[in-house]
Amino acid sequence: MSGRGLGGRFGRGARLTRTSVRGVAGLATAKARQLAGGDDASVAEFHQEMAGHLADVLGQMKGAAMKLGQIMSFVDLDLPPDIRTAYQSALATLRDQAPAFDQDAIDQVVHEEYGAPPEAVFASWDPNPIAAASIGQVHAAKLDDGRDVVVKVQYPGVAEAVRADLRNAEAFAPIGKLFAPYLELEPLLDELRERIGDELDYQREAQYQHAFAQRYDGHPFIRVPHVIADRCRARVLVSERVHGRDFDRFVETASDEQRQIAGETIFRYAFGSIGRFRLFNGDPHPGNYLIEEGGPAGLRVAFVDYGSVKLFSRERFELMQRVDSAVLRGDQDAFIAGMRDSGFIPPNATIDEDRIYAWFGLFMRPVLDEQPFTFTPEFATEVLVTQSDPRSPYWGVLRKLNLPPDYLLLNRIQLGINSVLARLQATNDWRAIRAEYVELGAPATELGELDARWWTRRRPEPDPPA
Repeated sequence: MSGRGLGGRFGRGARLTRTSVRGVAGLATAKARQLAGGDDASVAEFHQEMAGHLADVLGQMKGAAMKLGQIMSFVDLDLPPDIRTAYQSALATLRDQAPAFDQDAIDQVVHEEYGAPPEAVFASWDPNPIAAASIGQVHAAKLDDGRDVVVKVQYPGVAEAVRADLRNAEAFAPIGKLFAPYLELEPLLDELRERIGDELDYQREAQYQHAFAQRYDGHPFIRVPHVIADRCRARVLVSERVHGRDFDRFVETASDEQRQIAGETIFRYAFGSIGRFRLFNGDPHPGNYLIEEGGPAGLRVAFVDYGSVKLFSRERFELMQRVDSAVLRGDQDAFIAGMRDSGFIPPNATIDEDRIYAWFGLFMRPVLDEQPFTFTPEFATEVLVTQSDPRSPYWGVLRKLNLPPDYLLLNRIQLGINSVLARLQATNDWRAIRAEYVELGAPATELGELDARWWTRRRPEPDPPA
């Protein structure tokens, strides 16, 4: 990508608008041809072209617009399988192979942060990025002591571009109220600004990555790369390099046994981080997983990128557990009381309690259904559709709910984990595994035994900065 900026607010908004208009017009033309007696070929051809165009536009724009494309690349969209695959394949490039930024501009960012070019800061520096994503791109380097590291450099102008995207999003707030009249939008926007502010501050991200690395130090099958704190700056993050298969390559080449180990590891990382530390990493897209072979479990999953991290207060965490436990016990009255206390059900809202209880039960099917449970694309799509399709039987009741700010990223990770585990066809007794972390249950699997032995040896760390 040439140039040193990412465009102003109105220019970025106009590009997204043009993409939408092109999509609507093209789809109308394709469907008209289909209705006129043609087959599905014109519609499929349109979607193939549109997927490539969308990946190109979002990749060039970077920032929050590209982040949206990353999410779309792995969640199970409510589309026919062949069309869904077209979009996911095209948008998958946004996870770690997006268009790289002009190297002179990247060098300038490094120079501004350190007072010297990258070749002088590091013992060796590869100018070709090994990954390029929404906020910055990653370069391989070596330190003077010989350690291999990765250096994430923030794109010049991306902070202004992301804030422009947020202001564009605010313009749609009145439309949002039409779809969800009880939604308190301003607290959600405040939460979004805070979380994105964290993503733009690499020193803040380094603190969170360090907090996770401390908590998982020495873990038998979960790895968090250690940060090289004295080398980090506001727009540059340096951490140890992990040499492992990326998630897409792993899914293509791994045995079923390996996929099951990876799936259980990802599930345990999500529930263990929340259950033990009240922490979770809110960016679950597959580009943030690297799989290494070896260790007591046969492989380890390395979790990278800590720009979207949330620390729950004890009060909020206890409320979350009240709601989940009520569903597991089949206590609808306690569930409704917990939803009101959590802020999901507004005080002045009259709501179909049976339907909201059934909807929440759908989310919890992996631990409610008969065990073992298999994550599938169909299940991931069903959960997504309940929140996005007006034809869903839950649409009317969801319009009456509020989304408390603390749950904004939690909802995102729930959808993401469903889709990631579906790609692995992960099958297990998830109820028993969850109980290990939430109810101090006995280890349910071999990985659980390894995890329990590690947990008894480690000393709890203090909470990370709020």
